[in-house]
Amino acid sequence: MTDRIVVVPGRGALPPGTPLVAGDDPAVLHGDGVFETVHVRSGVPWLLGEHLTRLARSADLLALDPPDLRDLAAQACALAPAPESALRLVVTRSAHWATISAVPPATLAERRAGVRVVTASLGVAAHGRPPWSLSAAKSLSYAANLAARRWAATQGADDVLWTSIEGYALEAPTANVVWLAEGELRTTPADTGILPGVTAAHLLAVAGLPAGERLATVPELAAADGIWLTSSLRGLAEVRALDGTARPASPWTARLLGALGFPA
Repeated sequence: MTDRIVVVPGRGALPPGTPLVAGDDPAVLHGDGVFETVHVRSGVPWLLGEHLTRLARSADLLALDPPDLRDLAAQACALAPAPESALRLVVTRSAHWATISAVPPATLAERRAGVRVVTASLGVAAHGRPPWSLSAAKSLSYAANLAARRWAATQGADDVLWTSIEGYALEAPTANVVWLAEGELRTTPADTGILPGVTAAHLLAVAGLPAGERLATVPELAAADGIWLTSSLRGLAEVRALDGTARPASPWTARLLGALGFPA
């Protein structure tokens, strides 16, 4: 896989190991910063405006003042190493930069083959986040998210779907959940404190189906006609097993991938 390229304002493209922040920077010590990951298609960033809007919301939750990142994004995308590439935009209190790399093969495989998902309680109420919560921000403090995916692997799964203490489906560590039930395409309401999904929102807008935000318990989700995890690089990955129970392939997967502009 092509190495990641780092692009810094005023310095251009740099090797990935180039130091960008001091060792005592809050971004290093506390994960005090925000980022966005954008799918790049033949050098063109997909849904960039929506991602920048979400980054601004995340920055506001951390009391950060992000600069205009459009020129930086364009510089990085001009260096895209593959037809499908991943642009990451990072903002901390002392610096901002972009990286560009090929979409990882494992991500492409999840899009093609689907994922096995286990559910686990996050230990929070569906509408019970504290006022200082950063759960709706895409912050650099991502260790717990990655730990959750490692735990899923120990359970024989590819990913975990977090649930509330009431049993409602919330989100995955790096994805949103979308499902088809009663002819309606649904996703978890943003007011539960999840990170609102750019890809999920776009899918609900362009799929050509009735759509809305709904709460669903795990049994209700299991009864759905289709379940998918959505994220910028995967597009959507069909849930082919939920809590150890296999699910048949949905005929909607190819259509929804097409609506998003991804190859089936």
